[in-house]
Amino acid sequence: YLVGRHALEVQWYLLLFLLQQRGDYSETCTFADGFGTYCPTTCGVANYLNRYKPSVDKDLAEIENLLENIANQTKGAQDRVVYMRDSTAHAQKSSSPDLYIKKSSNMLDDILRFEKSIISQESQIYSLQETIDSNEKRMLQLKQMILQLEQKCKLPCEDTVKIEPITGKDCQDVANRGARTSGLYYIKPLKDKEQFLVYCEIDNYGRGWTVLQRRRDGSVDFSRPWIPYKEGFGYLSPDDTTEFWLGNEKMHLLTKQPPVAYVLRVELKDWDGNKRYADYHTFRVAPETDQYRLTYAFYQGGDAGDAFDGVDFKGDSSDKFSTSHNGMQFSTSDRDNDKYEQNCALQDGSGWWMNRCHAAHLNGKYYRGGKYSEKDVGGTGFDNGIIWATWHDRWYSLKETTMKIIPINKLTAGGEQNI
Repeated sequence: YLVGRHALEVQWYLLLFLLQQRGDYSETCTFADGFGTYCPTTCGVANYLNRYKPSVDKDLAEIENLLENIANQTKGAQDRVVYMRDSTAHAQKSSSPDLYIKKSSNMLDDILRFEKSIISQESQIYSLQETIDSNEKRMLQLKQMILQLEQKCKLPCEDTVKIEPITGKDCQDVANRGARTSGLYYIKPLKDKEQFLVYCEIDNYGRGWTVLQRRRDGSVDFSRPWIPYKEGFGYLSPDDTTEFWLGNEKMHLLTKQPPVAYVLRVELKDWDGNKRYADYHTFRVAPETDQYRLTYAFYQGGDAGDAFDGVDFKGDSSDKFSTSHNGMQFSTSDRDNDKYEQNCALQDGSGWWMNRCHAAHLNGKYYRGGKYSEKDVGGTGFDNGIIWATWHDRWYSLKETTMKIIPINKLTAGGEQNI
């Protein structure tokens, strides 16, 4: 009975040890706005292993004590078996055959039961010993990992996201100061109090484009209220694979810098892989007191057409005036600054420079495959996709879009203007 009880205790401790899990276990890394993907540092893993090791050592010590007790009791059982055998032989020699034959049979039955119990306990001992050996190997591996991590922790911890060291007032200034690769840079526009992070697209001609908006795959929800559109949202990544809105306040600070005038380039890609672009001369975003009003001097060119100037939908000339965007204030679901009696941004689930409502809408809902219908929109029945109506009609949602700016005098550097 004692042997079986200790075996159960050993099995219970072993099960408790094997089921133990990390409290901070997670199969995925968490995104952090502005810097891409972050995972636990090696220092954090090492600290956890150091906390984990003492409890495992304690459990192993308890298992070993139980095994020693089982071994001692097994030896006692074996001694008793020997004694019973000797007693049986002695009884058979010195007493009445019939009486002691019966007693001997009972004693032999007890011996057989003890032998079976001993064999069973020995099997469990071997199994537990194999488990202990396996755990000792694992502990040795963990110790080796701890040593490796401790060596790494002696080095300064670094972010996994690479931020380039050169800074400037915009990405063209960064390129002028020697930057030759696209990536994440800190910039500080003139008269701004603090620098902020941007993605700079630097080409082979030394032109530095400051990227304001990026749509890639629908991974970021652009249905946001006023404050996120003011401050910016989404994820900036050094490999340019993520979606984001830089922020209206940053756009204002960038485009108000005297004496610099910027060209806004809109880049578009449909679901067949076709690409188009449109350029707007002297692009500006007003301050928040003017609701981040969009203005530009004129459409400079491109093969996507001038959707910012509005479109005559179904031959109605009034549509062109009602869907133009030049001079429009920015609207969101919680701040209605459009020219419509209702709230265009609320109906379309986005933030944009709405009129009554739009012919261009790059912050619209992401529809996979491109084509969508009034049934897909839901209760409103209004076109709310990623639209550039002078290329595809308003019931076609584009796959990718980019808004980026560059000083006017750098636009034709190297004789290239295509995207």
